[in-house]
Amino acid sequence: MKPSIPQGTRDFGPEVVKKRNYIFDIIRKEFELFGFQPLETPAFENIETLMGKYGEEGDKLIFKILNNGLDRKEKHEQANLDFEQVLQGKNVKGITERALKYDLTIPFARYVAMNHGQLTFPYKRYQIQPVWRADKPQRGRYREFYQCDADVVGSQSLFNEVELIGLYTNVFEKLGVEVQICINNRKVLAALAELCGGEQYLTPITVAIDKLDKIGIDKVKEELIQRGIVATSVDIISRYLNIAQQNLSNESILNELKEMFRLVTIGEEGVSELAYLMTQFEHVKLDVTLARGLNYYTGTILEVKPLNVQMGSIGGGGRYDDLTGLFGVPNIPGVGISFGVDRIFDVMDELHLFPEEITHTSVKVMLVNFGNEYETRNREILQYLRERNVSCEFYPEPIKFDKQFKYANKKNIEYVIMIGEDELADHLISIKNFKTGEQSKIPLDELLTIVR
Repeated sequence: MKPSIPQGTRDFGPEVVKKRNYIFDIIRKEFELFGFQPLETPAFENIETLMGKYGEEGDKLIFKILNNGLDRKEKHEQANLDFEQVLQGKNVKGITERALKYDLTIPFARYVAMNHGQLTFPYKRYQIQPVWRADKPQRGRYREFYQCDADVVGSQSLFNEVELIGLYTNVFEKLGVEVQICINNRKVLAALAELCGGEQYLTPITVAIDKLDKIGIDKVKEELIQRGIVATSVDIISRYLNIAQQNLSNESILNELKEMFRLVTIGEEGVSELAYLMTQFEHVKLDVTLARGLNYYTGTILEVKPLNVQMGSIGGGGRYDDLTGLFGVPNIPGVGISFGVDRIFDVMDELHLFPEEITHTSVKVMLVNFGNEYETRNREILQYLRERNVSCEFYPEPIKFDKQFKYANKKNIEYVIMIGEDELADHLISIKNFKTGEQSKIPLDELLTIVR
């Protein structure tokens, strides 16, 4: 059998793992600096926890897990009938009752709903775990990938959005990635739908305007008409999109929105919230076409786009003031953000932003193997170094010295220690610096000074 891995997944060798850990470590430190506490949830959830939470397209991307025991002979007939139902897009418990988690937000909402009686609110959590989506693999889009989320639940204060934008700013500054943080508000989009006839038009309107950058205003208008939007409403939407195309300042955009929605209560609320956030940050861009996550976002919508490289968003989030209501626990407001680590990695790799030293081997010292008669002394030295937090290893076989030295060179090991007959008799250590070529004999108590 030719070894392979599933499409949309990847193996990570030592160099890549170290680079990824560099990203994780910076994000984790910032999470904790801002007062967030860690949480982990299972890799898979009950299927009803996930289905219906991500919209029709999102539901299609959920990896469902087959139930055990379907191979039993007595279950074959029923399993065949159930599979027919599944092929028609229905969920059948006889076939599947569990699914791999699609994101970290819905499992987090489920956790809060289950444990709200024991949690101290506002509850601030961060989570760094893999998620899975049955998506079409392409650059920056994988079927298994990590998300890093930070959420605050139990508070309606817009200061939480301020903190999360500050968290984004800190992390990307430390990573050296130049980004544009974009912001919008679902209430503004809801007001647009209200002007066009009602809430029922929100989804077709936002699906169309989300394509503005890709297909242009004329094609967006065509799509709106195809979706049943009347001509007068298309004119209203065109006026709204014209705000995005004029390259206006945030202040000018806010003025345009205030005028457009001055008689729509929910629109006035959304514009007011945007105005508050705009006063807190000069580097945040107001993007009226931003329409992500409308299935559960209720207010602020955030997205982070990298500059100087062709890549989709590398972060996003928003306010969801009744997400736990999906699980029978209403009125717990929340807001959160997510970091797309895999895309961040691709951006940093393309722009050569990783510090060179992080890919170096973690092994500082290698002990050369001269034979079994020297093993006891070598083990003493290994223990001495490790007790003092110096990473080291002993070459396992007494092969030719040049092969052992080549091994150390390939791993970029800085020091090589040699214990032979003379060293054993003199109670000394021969040590060679592979970077300088310098070699000397020293007593054990001087070793730490040299390798550090």
